[in-house]
Amino acid sequence: MKVRPEDSLKIENIVASAKVTDYLDLPDIASRIPGAEYNKKRFPGVVLRMQDPKIAALVFGSGKVVLTGAKSVDSLRKGLDILGGLLRDLGIDIPEKLDYKIQNIVTSADLAVPINLNKIAVGFNLDRIEYEPEQFPGLVYRLEVPKVVVLLFGSGKLIITGGKEPDDAKKAVIRIISDLRSIGLF
Repeated sequence: MKVRPEDSLKIENIVASAKVTDYLDLPDIASRIPGAEYNKKRFPGVVLRMQDPKIAALVFGSGKVVLTGAKSVDSLRKGLDILGGLLRDLGIDIPEKLDYKIQNIVTSADLAVPINLNKIAVGFNLDRIEYEPEQFPGLVYRLEVPKVVVLLFGSGKLIITGGKEPDDAKKAVIRIISDLRSIGLF
């Protein structure tokens, strides 16, 4: 049985942000959480690396945090809960239920067939395409719905970035397949 391209989707990274409090004392946090990295000259936040799930939390003095490296929404939630627990253990007043906002989901997919990027560059809507093979080996296709950027490679591999919902990538792949069929390339 052949795998459909929309079933080959794999989340590579989710980046999300959250506001956990109004102020955080970064030198104090860095000195009290084992493994915390803080070098104000190199980066303005504390970096906390979690192993399960494998996520990095970037913690800023403003009380904002950025979580990166999540491979699923569930692992994102788990990582934020772990971070909240670490900060509460230091005596910081952090709400029990933390909300996050997804900033970007990066997903990979595979059309399972090679594609001719030159023909796509000619056949697709030119004002939403960037293709300069001497600069970058992929074709950049900006979709309006869903609002994502798709990198298409001659191998048939795709990278979808800019999604806000896990379903955005699936919609993008279905749209790409439809667009490829419309110019006789799929």
